[in-house]
Amino acid sequence: MLSPEFEILLVAVFTAVACALVGSFLVLRRMSLVSDAISHAILPGIVVGFFIAQDFSSPLLLIVAGLSGLLTVFAIEMLEKSRLLKEDAAIGLVFPALFSLGVLLIARYASQVHLDTDAVVLGEIAFVPFDRWVVMGHDLGPRTAWSLGGILLLNVLFLAFFYKELKVSTFDATFAAVLGFSPVLLHYLFMSMVALTVVGAFHAVGAILVVALMIAPPAAAFLLTRRLKAMILLSASLGVLSALLGYGLAYLLDVSIAGSMATMAGVLLGLTWLFAPEEGILLRLRKRREQRQQFFVDLLLVHVYRHQRQGEVEELRIEALPHHLSWSPDQVRAVVEQALQEGYVRLEGSRQLVLTPKGEQRAVRVLQGLRNGGHR
Repeated sequence: MLSPEFEILLVAVFTAVACALVGSFLVLRRMSLVSDAISHAILPGIVVGFFIAQDFSSPLLLIVAGLSGLLTVFAIEMLEKSRLLKEDAAIGLVFPALFSLGVLLIARYASQVHLDTDAVVLGEIAFVPFDRWVVMGHDLGPRTAWSLGGILLLNVLFLAFFYKELKVSTFDATFAAVLGFSPVLLHYLFMSMVALTVVGAFHAVGAILVVALMIAPPAAAFLLTRRLKAMILLSASLGVLSALLGYGLAYLLDVSIAGSMATMAGVLLGLTWLFAPEEGILLRLRKRREQRQQFFVDLLLVHVYRHQRQGEVEELRIEALPHHLSWSPDQVRAVVEQALQEGYVRLEGSRQLVLTPKGEQRAVRVLQGLRNGGHR
């Protein structure tokens, strides 16, 4: 028998990888909000399925709740195709309506049953080890580990069989139709897997963690790579890392495990957003600062070029630059140092700037660009 801690982490890992597989395509298809809509709108399906099966672990409950998720997707698309509402407005109308219906059903017919909105939205992964699957006296482990493991296997098989079709339809649905694929059928098959993944995890980890693992790791992976296979692997790895770090955080602070895992998913996304080697915000800020500094260097070169051609030596002295360029002495010093380092200018006489051949060529290119831009 495995330790409870390991069983909790096993369920979290299964959830993270299962969510990453479908979440990567949700992010690429710009359908991230749909996962949130499904995670809330399946509540009436869960209630109806429980009324029929009277058992949380029944496959019938998963089927009915999954159909509820597909109904959500269908309703959103119908409202959007009517051209009266955009997708975000359609989502904002459909999932609150279905979620409210589920809350009313619970309040009216299931008030004495251990089925509430907190169980659906928040979940409690710490209870996973207590719900065992016992067959002929043999303890086979937590039911949730088996159900999520099965969902993970289905997601893997689905992507293995339809990877090429999903890839083409995600980036160019029209081309997919020309090749003979059915984008609509593939879309609903894919959304069925999304709904099944959400429903399969709601009881153990809650809808919040499912959405966090379905969107945050793939979004972070998208910032790190533009290759689809690498993105899927990275998002799965980041999801697993979120689960492990979140469990450690929950242990240290004695707080919700699912909440901590979702928090760490957000933290990893934030760190990736800041430090990604190509798309990170810090790299972009540094590039903008370098471009701004290079712009000032170009202005200096043009200034020196014009006055050098006219023989206005006084205008080329470093001490005169703050007045003529309207720059501070510190800015002049920084720009001149960069121009000297890059070999565009040299000092001559009493701190007088003179263009090098390299600097003259660049100044001419800058002036030509300004003239061409002015003509346009």
